This record gives sequence, C-alpha cells and structure tokens, in this order.
Amino acid sequence: MFAVDRLILLAGVLLLLGIASSKLSSRVGLPVLALFLVVGMLAGSEGPGGIAFEDYRLAHGVGTVALAMILFDGGLRTDVSTFRRVLAPSLTLATVGVVMTAAGVALAARVALGLPWLQAMLLGSIVSSTDAAAVFAVLRSRGVRVRQRVAATLELESGSNDPMAVLLTVACIELLLGRLEPGLGVAWLFLRQLALGAAVGWLVGRGAAGAVNRIRLDAAGLYPVLTAAAGLLAYGAAASLGGSGFLSVYVAGVVLGARRLVFRRGIYLFHDGVAWIAQITMFVLLGLLSFPSRLLAAAGPALLVAGILVFVARPLAVLACLVPFRYSPRDVAFIAWGGLKGAVPIILATYPLLAGVPGAEVGFDVVFFAVVVSAVTQGWTLPLAARWLGLQRPLVAEPPVTLEIASLRDVDGDIVEYTLADDSPAAGRRIRDLSFPDGAIVALVARGQEMVAPRGSTDLRQGDHVFVLLRPAVRWLVDRIFSAPARAGRAAPTGGEFPLRGATRLADLEEFYGIRLDPSGATTLAGLLRERLGDDLEVGRSVTVGPVTLTVREIVDGQVETVGLRIAAGGDP
Repeated sequence: MFAVDRLILLAGVLLLLGIASSKLSSRVGLPVLALFLVVGMLAGSEGPGGIAFEDYRLAHGVGTVALAMILFDGGLRTDVSTFRRVLAPSLTLATVGVVMTAAGVALAARVALGLPWLQAMLLGSIVSSTDAAAVFAVLRSRGVRVRQRVAATLELESGSNDPMAVLLTVACIELLLGRLEPGLGVAWLFLRQLALGAAVGWLVGRGAAGAVNRIRLDAAGLYPVLTAAAGLLAYGAAASLGGSGFLSVYVAGVVLGARRLVFRRGIYLFHDGVAWIAQITMFVLLGLLSFPSRLLAAAGPALLVAGILVFVARPLAVLACLVPFRYSPRDVAFIAWGGLKGAVPIILATYPLLAGVPGAEVGFDVVFFAVVVSAVTQGWTLPLAARWLGLQRPLVAEPPVTLEIASLRDVDGDIVEYTLADDSPAAGRRIRDLSFPDGAIVALVARGQEMVAPRGSTDLRQGDHVFVLLRPAVRWLVDRIFSAPARAGRAAPTGGEFPLRGATRLADLEEFYGIRLDPSGATTLAGLLRERLGDDLEVGRSVTVGPVTLTVREIVDGQVETVGLRIAAGGDP
C-alpha cells in the first residue's frame, strides 16, 4: 500500500470518528469540538492510534485554510438587518474588548507566572479572541436559541474579532524579535491590516455576487465552487497586500450573503458541509499535535490562565464594552460566558513556535490546556446558562420537506418556509383570514408526513410547515403573520412603500403587523380611504394617519384593490 493510500484511509476513519462524536455530543451534552480534540489526542503518538505528528507549520497552514472557510460560511449566514443593529456593540467587543481581555490575562500572567510584560501580553493576545467555529457550532448545532440581539452580538463578535487577536499576537512577536518599532509602527500595522482587510473583502464579495448572478455555468455544482474560490481569493489577496485575511474573508461572506443569489440553497448547503469538514479536520489535527504528558505538566499555569480569562478578564471587558449600548445584566452575563475559546488560540500559539520565540513550546501547552478547559466548561454549560438567565427561545422543528427553485435569475421572488408555533398569529386561522400583503400567496402546507393543497378554507395548525411564495419587498410583512412579534426578527422598515390589499381589515393590520390606525367607522383599508377621500377617491391619492401614509394604487370596478403603505422615517406605527 502506498503512503498516500494509508493517508486517505486514515483521513476517512478520522472523519467518520469525528461525525460519530458529533452524534455522541448531542446525547451527552459535551461540546462537539472538544470531542474532535479528544479524537485527535487518542489518535496521536501518546494515544492508542500512535500517530507521531509534530509539524507545527503544517498545522498552521491547514488551520488557517479551515478557519477561513468557517468564517466565510459564518459571514454568508449573517443576517444583514441584524448585523446593522448590533454592528457598533459587536465591533466594540471585537476590538476594544479583545485588547482589554488580553491586558487582563497579561496582568495575571505577569503577577502569577512572573513573565516579562511583553511575553505576558503575547500570552494574553493569543487567548483573547472568541472563536467563531466554537460559537457557531454551539449556537447552531446544540439548539441554543437565545434572544436575537444577544445571539447576533455574540456571533458577529466571534466572526470579526480574530483579526484583532492576530494583530496583537503578530505585534507582540515582532516587538519581541526587535522587528517592529513601538508606537507608530504598531499603529500603522493595525491600520493597514484592518483597512485593507475590510476593503478587499467588500470588493471580492461584490464581485463574487455579480459573477454568480451573471455567469451562466453549465453545471449547477460549479456555483458553490465559484463562491468558495471567492472566499479563498478574499483571504489570499488581503494577506498578500498586508491586510487581515481573516477579516477580509468574513466581510466577503457577509457581502455575498446579503445579495440575492441563484442556486442559493445549494451554495449554502455546500459551504455548511465545507465548514463542518474544516472544523473536524482542524480540531482532529490540533488534537494530534498535543502531548497529554506535556499538558499535565502545564496544568497549573493553564488553569490559572483559564480561570482569569473566563471569570475575570472576559466578563470585565464585556461589561465595559456593552454598558453604553444598554444591554441588560442578563444579556451581558450570557455574552461574557459565551466567549468560547477554540482553534484560533491554538493556531495563534503556533506563531511564536514558527517565529522562534524563546519558551514558545511551554506557551503552546498552556494555551492548548486553557482552550480545552474553556470549551468543556463554557460550551457544556451554555444551554444551561441560557435557560437560567431566562434568555432561551422556543426551539423550532426542522421542516420535513424543502422546496427550491433551481434559478431565480429573472424572477423577483422567494419561497419561504414558516413553522407555526403555538403563539404564531396564523395558528388556528383559515388562510383567507390572514390579510396577506399583495405579492404573497401560500404555495403549500406540510402537516406531519402529508402535503395539504392550500385553499382559502384551509385551517392552519400548530406545527404546520407553510411555504409562501412572495416578493422580497413584503417579506417583513409575511414574517409578522407567521411569527410571534417577539420572534418576528424584523422591525417595520421605513421609507419604502409596501403593497396591501384594499380588503385588509384594520384590526388585522394591528394584530399581524403592529400598525394601528385611528378610523372613524371604517373596518378595512379601502373603507378608510373612501371615508377620508370621498369623491376624490382615485389612483395616486393619499391619506396620512400619524407616521403612516396610505396611497390608492389600484381601483377595480370602483373598489380599491391595492393600497400602498409607507411609514415615515423615525415613525412608530
């Protein structure tokens, strides 16, 4: 058997063990990434597998590619509307919070371990970031559903704070080796990395979105390959120009995911699979790189570092960063406890080894042990923390069927699936009573193992999966019909006009959409317009009620058929 044959066999076995460990994780509650590390450690030179591996350069290279793909997938799945609402606090955590966390750990390392200031700051910088792979895996695979603002803040922070940790680590190494001047040299390094990373990521994301939607490829399977190439290009171009590759690849994913894409579902499924393979490969490889005997020797300093990091430095940094943004104490506590450590600190711990910094081997073992402690303690208890703090949201069952339109290249429409919870406004109602906006229809209802052809008289029940064909402009309105207000996830947009049927009842407008009008006696939008306009009722005429403007858009046989609704900027309907 050739060496490559054994390598392929080993890769297959390790991937299968990683997948099996993910199933075990859901049963025993242990974070799946910790189990991947255990699989690698068991396969290593001091475990039953007996695989001798101590190639830090290879581990660094593989880990970098894997992390880039994980960040790209995380960026693709970032909801831009949510992204905008938590942009300021998340970026504050990703920059100021990382520096404060690193400084807190450095102070502890200086006092307790007797390290020089620069080496102590290097250790703090390595463990300062919240790992995107760990956070995404716990929040998305273990059913931890918390308030949208809290989850979005934690996910966006974890996706965008790696560049700052990398910059701090690189700056400390360069200062230790005398290759960087303090002060202006460090400031220029930070500015160049952040500016170039963000700019390159934005350009690649915009270009990739245009290419996906304009290039007609013969094989649908090439579209995910094209987006993956864009992610690698974003990282490589930014890094080659002296910018932050990790920031670039995340920004490219966010920009690309915010655009309407053909074969969107196939692209998302592909990158979800790539992200899982990257996580399994990265953590198993890092497990192979560890030596349990050395870890035990580093247990004392590592436990001290982990304790200061988890219970002191991270909570204080989160508190200082989020207080100005009016997060509740429970939100701050959960975000502080959700600062999971994963592969990024271990990958960063290889930087001093590759650069030849004295004492780097001991530092690697301390960081590895601290990461394992963080992943096990915080990752294991995060669902419990969400419930204890009262932040847990109801879980939504996965739909039994999926609809996908192969290409929406020339059609401005989406098929969206909604699962009806017990508090959904649509549960227990007939379809004809839902006051749909113009441009949205129910295409299919899946109930258990059956598919129900929708009619106006069809009753919708809790647990039904309702597939709605709609125009993107009215998505927020349909969200309000099928999701309870606390979970609808979208505030009423301002500035744009949204089409509603004239027969929409004012009571339903308030119940479903949270928009309250003050009628004199009318019960529908058409009646309100006729009441206010009288003989002047004609297409184009408008009525303003508070911050809401209603405009007649279509009249059929003397009846108002379509009404345009616009909410003034800053208005509260």
